[in-house]
Amino acid sequence: MSQTPRGASGPSRGVSGRIVAELGRPETPDETAERKAESSSKHRANQTLRNLILALAASLGVVLFLVLVVVRPTSIATPTVDYHQLAADTQSAVSVPLADPTLSSAWKANDASFAQGNDGVRSWYIGFITPQTQFIGLKQGINANPTWVSNQLNQAKLSGTMTIAGITWKVYDQRSATNTGNFAYSLSTTVGASTYLLYGSATTPEFRTVATALASQLSGVSGK
Repeated sequence: MSQTPRGASGPSRGVSGRIVAELGRPETPDETAERKAESSSKHRANQTLRNLILALAASLGVVLFLVLVVVRPTSIATPTVDYHQLAADTQSAVSVPLADPTLSSAWKANDASFAQGNDGVRSWYIGFITPQTQFIGLKQGINANPTWVSNQLNQAKLSGTMTIAGITWKVYDQRSATNTGNFAYSLSTTVGASTYLLYGSATTPEFRTVATALASQLSGVSGK
């Protein structure tokens, strides 16, 4: 009867380690270490990518919150004043008719006031927002002088004259200049004891609209 030689073993006797299908044999300690190192490296890489995605998602969430809640624009209506009523309330303290032009509902006034300057000239002011969302200031100086006109128009230079609804206006056109602010275009005229100024950033037709409305009111003022 034959016997298995001493020191020999069957296929499964004395086998240790993980059998790798691709190799058809147990992996060596070095291969085991290499496999575990590679697995750990992949895990760390996946974890890093996962953390990066989570951090990016959190950042996008913060940005979205800021856009929708913190910096969300709000509609701020332009303040309006009833300059007709203010003119009527102030008229009793003034000996000359205060400028009170009648304009369409597309025109808004955001300010109106009566004051006396350091030069002693009393003046009535209305700030208009035009239908094209531009600005025209109307200022009426009582017993004013050329120095007052120059100061109020920021030393604008006279460029010509024009007649609107029967009233002759001096024209100060600085639209070709830079940094003129609210004095890009101005008009001035004197009727009776009052000097009227129109100035702002609006178009010439819009200036004509205000000047025409004012002319209707001034038709009966002495000195026209």
